[in-house]
Amino acid sequence: MAFNPVVDEDKCVGCEECVDVCPVEVFEMVDGKSNPVNAEECLGCESCVEVCEEGAITVEEI
Repeated sequence: MAFNPVVDEDKCVGCEECVDVCPVEVFEMVDGKSNPVNAEECLGCESCVEVCEEGAITVEEI
């Protein structure tokens, strides 16, 4: 099973919490916003979803 992390750039405030919590380094900061540059590495653990206070991240099964 594969997963696709999605960041809503309108909600992202650039706190970098998802960057710090992701065990497989899916996210990097790009222009002050979180960007899932290594989305194919996503484990579907949803740590990023839990830590995002803005509700800007969702993880979809693909």
